[in-house]
Amino acid sequence: MEGKFNVISSLVLVSGQCQSDQRQLLLELNLSGSFRSTTFATPLGRLMKWNQTKDCCSWEGVSCDAGGHVIGLDLSIRGISSPIDDSSSLFRFQHLQRLNLAFNWFKTSFPTGFDKLENLSYLNLSYSGFKGQIPVEISRLTRLVTLDFSAFPISKTSLKLEKPNLDMLVQNLTRLRFLYLDGITISATGNELCRDLLPFTKLQVLSMSDCYLSGPIPSFSSFKNLRELNLGDNQLSGTIHSTDWSGLSKLEIVDLSNNKLSGTIPPTLFGIQSLRRLFLSQNQFNGSIGDLHGKASSLLGTLDLSSNKLQGQFPMFVFELHGLTLLDLSSNNFSGLIPMSAFPNLRNLSDLDLSYNRLSIDAPATNISPPSFPTFTALELASCNLTEFPGFLKNQYSLNYLDLSNNQIHGEIPNWIWKSINLWYLNISQNFLVGFERPMKNINSGIWILDLHGNQLQGQVPILPSYATYLDYSDNISALFYQLILSLCNHTNLQVLDLSNNSMSGPIPQCLFQMSRSLGVLNLRRNNLSGIISDTLSKSCRLQTLNLNQNLLEGKVPKSLGNCKMLEVLDIGNNQINDSFPCQLKNITMLRVLVLRSNNFNGHIDCPGTPNNFRGKLHLTCLGTWKAMQPNPDKNQSELKHLQFEDFGGGVKYQDAITITIKGLELELVKILTMFTSIDISYNNFEGPIPGVIGKFKELLGLNFSRNAFTGSIPSFFGKLQQLDSLDLSSNSLRGEIPFRLANLNFLSFLNVSINKLVGPIPTSTQLQTFSEASFENNTGLCGPPLKTACGLPSAKEDSPSDSETGSIIDWNH
Repeated sequence: MEGKFNVISSLVLVSGQCQSDQRQLLLELNLSGSFRSTTFATPLGRLMKWNQTKDCCSWEGVSCDAGGHVIGLDLSIRGISSPIDDSSSLFRFQHLQRLNLAFNWFKTSFPTGFDKLENLSYLNLSYSGFKGQIPVEISRLTRLVTLDFSAFPISKTSLKLEKPNLDMLVQNLTRLRFLYLDGITISATGNELCRDLLPFTKLQVLSMSDCYLSGPIPSFSSFKNLRELNLGDNQLSGTIHSTDWSGLSKLEIVDLSNNKLSGTIPPTLFGIQSLRRLFLSQNQFNGSIGDLHGKASSLLGTLDLSSNKLQGQFPMFVFELHGLTLLDLSSNNFSGLIPMSAFPNLRNLSDLDLSYNRLSIDAPATNISPPSFPTFTALELASCNLTEFPGFLKNQYSLNYLDLSNNQIHGEIPNWIWKSINLWYLNISQNFLVGFERPMKNINSGIWILDLHGNQLQGQVPILPSYATYLDYSDNISALFYQLILSLCNHTNLQVLDLSNNSMSGPIPQCLFQMSRSLGVLNLRRNNLSGIISDTLSKSCRLQTLNLNQNLLEGKVPKSLGNCKMLEVLDIGNNQINDSFPCQLKNITMLRVLVLRSNNFNGHIDCPGTPNNFRGKLHLTCLGTWKAMQPNPDKNQSELKHLQFEDFGGGVKYQDAITITIKGLELELVKILTMFTSIDISYNNFEGPIPGVIGKFKELLGLNFSRNAFTGSIPSFFGKLQQLDSLDLSSNSLRGEIPFRLANLNFLSFLNVSINKLVGPIPTSTQLQTFSEASFENNTGLCGPPLKTACGLPSAKEDSPSDSETGSIIDWNH
């Protein structure tokens, strides 16, 4: 944040001639193994190339006092990756006042020895790769004014404050003015935070985002010197009160985004006259903003209220905030008509997002932008009831991000939209566009992310620049997109290609599979593509999603698919593939969704010939390597996300969609949760017993083996799949009784074992009786509720150990 980097950049410039002992310590430090960079190549990953013929006080990153003692060391952003121990020469700089080791990668537990630097007033260890408990020794640095331990919250081994806790760490740091603890696991409530920091009312900056803080937000009304408050990305809840912000006349930055705060936003928060940046997005605030004409801070430059439940008329007071550079009111319930003619009042505005409200934007196609109109760099007007391309866009030459999706824009895509050399992101999906204005030119702008899906595009399509990375033309009606595929063979930077649900026909060009070294997503489902799947997938395949569902593909599953070690979603269902089970998938440990349904797969589900020295019979198949379907002890169920491919260059996320038969229905899952794991191999000719490895997949939510030729009994290990929501084993040749352990599936909401050769009683006093008779019918030997066929004497047979634990046995020598 602004305040943070201003503090970091203020260095002591007074220096005298370097003392010999200080010079020796610096040389020891630079040459020591502890401070060698092994992460990055030069120049980022090096220590300073200090010129030993010059005074050491003039060396880069070194500052001295008038007596020639080193009082400042800035070793930030050097790629240092070796650990520090308490014997390091670093801890022998007795006069050191400022130490900056930020943005390195030490990859070690937090070292001891910092307490030896008792003159430190500035300590910055942010994002330096330390992990584990912050030691209590830090509390002995009583001269600290600035303390920055910010960290990336990437795992449970990240930095934490538990023993000692926050109170023990700061209790002696009475001079503290700037405190940054972002990303550190603290797990305190708002009340505890207030109690621990109450003695530090002279704090100017408090930044504790992503610290697992919970409970009500504390009052900071006694912190009269506070300039910056960042408590974003926590779990704070409840309301915020007007009195919490009274008297904070110096407050410039407030970030409470991504919490669970609710209620109305108090007008006093907007009225802090020094306020420059306000972030309240991704909460549960509701109600209207109210009439704030003449009351909001005239200095406000950033206002982000997105992703809440705010409602009422559009807050027109924003047009009085002449210093606004960013305004984001997206994903609320604001209503009203917004005239673009009012925006010349905000001539400094560069980033505007009004998407996904109930707003209508009055922006005629004629060019209305006067010289004082804002110069946008990012403009998002998705779902704003636009019916035509706004004319003012013709003069927006600085625009690099434009989203006009989910509107009612008709007609052709105008040629002028490609003229901006700065435009790299364009999303005009989900409109009523029918084609491209002629004469059509190839796209030679800077666009590398283009989303045109969900229109009615047909006819010829312009060719993208060769550096494009993301292309989504799905859900249109043009059969000529096949010509586009042929033009993409030289696009070596392409990461996402979605041409699904069009009318393309012909074979899939071999070059697309060769592009798998860059492609993360290839989605060609719901077309009329024919021929074989080329066995030319790159050895360095990066595919995470491959979706070829609902085409006319035949032949076999390519062996080179086994190169795609990052594959999470594979959907080749509803084709004419004639093959045995694709054992090349056995080493793809990330696989989460597998759809083979409605093909001509046949044979047993086993994988002989594994590259190991196993002999004889094994009780688990090679598919046990599918770790994504097995329990993950580190998984946080409260942080579920959608399965997606993220382009880190542009922050664009592609969300996978598949068609799967689950709960007896063919469903299209547009957004797949990361917890969703499913196997659908229905409508094939697989035979033999159900493989026992399925019992390891305890994360499975859906399992569909229906309409095959499986034999043997229903393995009782299904009772261990506690997350299972849907189980379809219908239309096979399964024999024996329904295992009692099947009644342990508390989350099971769909079961179908009909049309098999099952016998015996349906286990009673369980939820199995809640399913319909259709779930069990056409098993001539089955009896008991919900069937009308009564049973004789109850069976005393228990599940046998072999059946309950192993399922099928695979002979690796056959």
